[in-house]
Amino acid sequence: MNGVLLLNKPYGITSHDAVNKVRRIYSTKKVGHTGTLDPMATGVLPILVGNAVKASEFLVSDNKEYKARLILGIETDTEDTSGKVIRESSLIPEDKAVEEVVKSFLGDYEQIPPMYSAIKVNGQKLYDLARRGEVIEREARKVRVDAISSKKISEREWEICAAVSKGTYIRTLVADIGRKLGCGASMSALERTVSGDFSLDNCYTFEEIENTSDLSSILLETETLFEKYPRAELSEFYTRLFENGAEIYLSRAGLVGFEEGDLLRVCDNYGKFFAFGEVKLYEKGLAIKSKKFFKETL
Repeated sequence: MNGVLLLNKPYGITSHDAVNKVRRIYSTKKVGHTGTLDPMATGVLPILVGNAVKASEFLVSDNKEYKARLILGIETDTEDTSGKVIRESSLIPEDKAVEEVVKSFLGDYEQIPPMYSAIKVNGQKLYDLARRGEVIEREARKVRVDAISSKKISEREWEICAAVSKGTYIRTLVADIGRKLGCGASMSALERTVSGDFSLDNCYTFEEIENTSDLSSILLETETLFEKYPRAELSEFYTRLFENGAEIYLSRAGLVGFEEGDLLRVCDNYGKFFAFGEVKLYEKGLAIKSKKFFKETL
């Protein structure tokens, strides 16, 4: 079985735990995920099963959307409520001030990654250093907030919805909102509602997956990971050549409209996706060369 399983990750387990559980359910070691979620976080976690695992190296630009809750007047070492409280404040700003500060993060901003993250510095993961009580200098990274809104839940608790670029830490966004308000803030809940082209509405819980009689029926085809790329359909003759590693010249294969550097979904004469390719310039002209094959093996 090959394809993409859209998991609604439950609270309290790591993304790695989720992968291990899917491995047991599908009885295969070939399982991976795209876009790590912290144990506290729930929501969209695309799981790659079988040959789809080979697509992970190309999935680098997905934008994400989140719904988070934050508590004003509290700061922790992890930037969420699972951590140790390091500062508290009773000076809670007025609603209008909170709304304006939240909106002020719209667009690009420089974000310093949290110590409790999987980012590596000098070969060591930051969270390993943090657990030993070490805090080191981190370089700010440019991230982007494409949309953000806020809603008051209670006197100190607010909900924010944000669409952000890859690499944005929501708990750090929450902490930065708190710092700008002057009272501090800590994330109390997080749900990823969108990851790339996948939304929470199309995800399955573990209970639903385990109660499915046909596990293959809930897998999306691997091709869905590449839907933003154009398709190139090859004849039976050129499909065989391509599978054997040959470059396929556009002019000979009757392919038009592609340029050097284009990334393509390559399909056979039945319209079945089987490879990811790139258009390159060779001595005899433009041709498609494979980057990765996804053809099922019997």
